[in-house]
Amino acid sequence: MGRLQDRVVIVTGAGMGIGRGLARRFAREGAKIVVAEFNAEAGKRTVEEVEALGAEALFTHTDVGQVDQVDAMVRATADRFGRIDVLVNNAWSGGPSQRVEWFEPEELDRAWRIGFLGCHRAMKQAFPYMKAQGEGSVINLCSLNGVNAHMFTMHYNTAKEALRALTRTAAVEWGPYNVRCNVICPAAATESYEAFRKANPETAAEMLKENPLGRMGDPEEDIGGAALFLATDDSRYVTGNTLFVDGGGHINGVSWRPQLPEEKPRR
Repeated sequence: MGRLQDRVVIVTGAGMGIGRGLARRFAREGAKIVVAEFNAEAGKRTVEEVEALGAEALFTHTDVGQVDQVDAMVRATADRFGRIDVLVNNAWSGGPSQRVEWFEPEELDRAWRIGFLGCHRAMKQAFPYMKAQGEGSVINLCSLNGVNAHMFTMHYNTAKEALRALTRTAAVEWGPYNVRCNVICPAAATESYEAFRKANPETAAEMLKENPLGRMGDPEEDIGGAALFLATDDSRYVTGNTLFVDGGGHINGVSWRPQLPEEKPRR
């Protein structure tokens, strides 16, 4: 306990799923948590949970697809705590599962603003504080969807793979300032996964059969454990890496392959 005592951690999309799990795990280790979340009700719930764990928390209403809101998130963190030790880019906007040729520009624009441009902006704004401190850790949540080119999620795949490239580039450029940048590609039992499992029980069961550990990860214990490693000095010589925290699912290329018609349904 206390491995992140008094360190300041920003987690975007911390209202639910993996973001919520990471916020709770970091709080257990003494960190001061900035819950950056678009859904105010969910974000404030996470703040209450973090405070119940004995940690100090700050809620910022943040749509990471909006430059001014990302800037306000970083500024509010610095004003409240005076430093930024860890930035976790986790937020995502969702979107339809559909064929490559069905995507419209506005759907791709939203995905890139949330999944790539917003992450870059947060990194850009947090970097001066980390540089001045002489240390910092950026943890970007990416996905096997992009690594293995899962079908029908092109918007998500491309945004996440671009974010992986950004992470590696920043790791090289920011290494001299002791600012480390790494990626986690997780597989977790989030709210969205549970909804998928209930709607597609047979498909979910087949996917787990192909997973070497035979289960989905717990956001707080499993994904949180890996994130904690990257946030602490235990990983002080680790940068530019991608950790597949997925029970070994990346080995077999486990994926969901929904059935879609050849032609886009008319609305």
